[in-house]
Amino acid sequence: MATQKLFRRDVVKKLMSVRGDALCVSGLGSPTWDLAAADHRPENFYIWGGMGGATPTALGLALAQPERKVWVITGDGEQLMGVGSFSTVALQQPKNLAIIVLDNEHYGETGMQAAPTGRGTDLAEMAAGAGIPETMTVTDGAGLEDLTERLEKGNFPLVAVIKVDVRTGETVMPPRDGKYVKTVFRTAVLGADKAQHPG
Repeated sequence: MATQKLFRRDVVKKLMSVRGDALCVSGLGSPTWDLAAADHRPENFYIWGGMGGATPTALGLALAQPERKVWVITGDGEQLMGVGSFSTVALQQPKNLAIIVLDNEHYGETGMQAAPTGRGTDLAEMAAGAGIPETMTVTDGAGLEDLTERLEKGNFPLVAVIKVDVRTGETVMPPRDGKYVKTVFRTAVLGADKAQHPG
C-alpha cells in the first residue's frame, strides 16, 4: 500500500512558522497560491509567468541582500525548466538562499501530465551533482521537522525537495499586476524612499 504523500498547504504553513523575516520568491501556479494562503505579506515576490525563473530571481535577490534569508517556494515542473540554475547557485554559494521544491510529480499548470520526477528524475540529486552542499528529499512528517530545523539554522545554500500529493487546496490569488507586486516588494525590502528613487 502506497504511503500518503504530504498535503502541500500543510507543508507550506509549517515552513512559514519558522520563516521569520525571510524574503520569499514563489514559482508560478500552485506554489504562489500556497504562499499567499499561508503567509501573504509584502515580502513575497510572486512570479506569475516566466517558468523556470523563480530560482534565478531568488539568487539575484540573495546576492543583493546578503543579510536577509531568501527562500524559493516552487514546483517540480518549474524547477525542471530552470534546472541549470542549480549550477549557478553552486558557483555563487549564497549563504542565505534556500530552494524548496513542492514536488507533486505532475505539471499542474498544463493539465496534470506526469512529470519526470515521478519516473526517476531526482531534483535533490541533480542539485547535489551541481555542487550544492545541502540537499534533501522530504517524504514524511519527520523529514519536514528536519527541514524546518535546517531552515532555522540557516545552513545554506540548501535545496529541499518535498514530495506532496496532487491536492492543491483552495485557490488563493495574490495580486497579479506585475508592476504592483514589484513596487510593493521593493518598498518592503528597501524602504519607500529607495524603492521610489533607486541609485
